[in-house]
Amino acid sequence: MATSAKAREDRIELRATKEEKRLLAAAAAYERLDVTSFIMRSALPEARKVVDSVERIVLSQRDTARVLKLLENPPKPTPALLAAARRRAARS
Repeated sequence: MATSAKAREDRIELRATKEEKRLLAAAAAYERLDVTSFIMRSALPEARKVVDSVERIVLSQRDTARVLKLLENPPKPTPALLAAARRRAARS
């Protein structure tokens, strides 16, 4: 059985049909893993992919150049932005 470098102390409850449980146990046994390790090995990469796709913005080369240009030469604040900054400062 595979062991993790970090001890798994938190629990996740999972409901499954008898057939799903049997299938997971069989697949884990074929891989010489316990069911928890099999599920974690299968689910964690997908979870990382989902989180990464939501939390990371990938810009095109054109958009990257535009953002860098704006960071180097920011536009002057608009009257609406100045008014919002004044309102914010008044609340503090």
